[in-house]
Amino acid sequence: MAHASSLLLVAAMLVGCSGAQQHHAGEPDRAQAHADASVAGGSAAVAAAMRGSHRSPGAVDRDQYRHAVETLAFFGFTPTMTVLDIGPGGRGLGAGYYTELLAPVLAKDGLYLATNREPPSTASAPSTHHWTAYEGVRFDDLLRAAPELYGKVQVIRVDYSAPKLNRDGKVDMVLLMREVHMMKNWGTLDTWLRESHRALKPNGILGVEDHRAAPGTDPDKCGTTGYLPEAWVIAQVEAAGFKLVARCEINANPRDTRDHPKGVWTLPPELALGDMDRDKYLAIGESDRMALKFVRVANEAAR
Repeated sequence: MAHASSLLLVAAMLVGCSGAQQHHAGEPDRAQAHADASVAGGSAAVAAAMRGSHRSPGAVDRDQYRHAVETLAFFGFTPTMTVLDIGPGGRGLGAGYYTELLAPVLAKDGLYLATNREPPSTASAPSTHHWTAYEGVRFDDLLRAAPELYGKVQVIRVDYSAPKLNRDGKVDMVLLMREVHMMKNWGTLDTWLRESHRALKPNGILGVEDHRAAPGTDPDKCGTTGYLPEAWVIAQVEAAGFKLVARCEINANPRDTRDHPKGVWTLPPELALGDMDRDKYLAIGESDRMALKFVRVANEAAR
């Protein structure tokens, strides 16, 4: 019964996600049932990680907006995958959110990979815990603080202006969680998509979540606000050798008007205006976001 309930849970979570489930008769039905069971197992494991005492202060507050179990189920996450999480650290209050959920789940039968910048030379810093110029310090500290949870995490040190992953054909899933808008702003989106394409196995999954601008918005005018038009994002990713297979509204937020004084950072968790209109922005919640599932097209080279 528990197994059947898990499968029903996955099916229920994917309601409203166009293209998320495609069943066929005969042998593919059995393959699909096995895939559904694996995703259900991943969902149960992520849900358990969400209840863990290891989570950072404030992380639980994000759960109501980020729908991590549902989002990862939509992407097709299973606990035996090799998953590459691009840019999970950063400086924001949500830094390491998915690391705390995925790394413990993948520790037994899968592998969690994460990108981070190269730290400065220890010769220029009093200790590795005082890299004041290093924006990835919080992420490194997160991993060091709990080796029993994160000891198997593999960090890929990259130059974010010219990233090289060096994991050709080794990865089952790449996650770009709120990263595309910054890649657009830095002028590195094409490079990151090319590197992601190379890292993925044929038919590997690229999961994209990002802040969604109003349809028809000029991406060159809205990118610095943190928002991007969904159709533009899809076009860029497909041009890099991926195919959109499903989209999901699990992280949609109709209360988000997308016209805030400091862009998406006006909203929680950043609340860039401080106490100014704080209750107003807390009532809106986190941004309206797209969730897009792509697959790497087999035998097709990226740009």
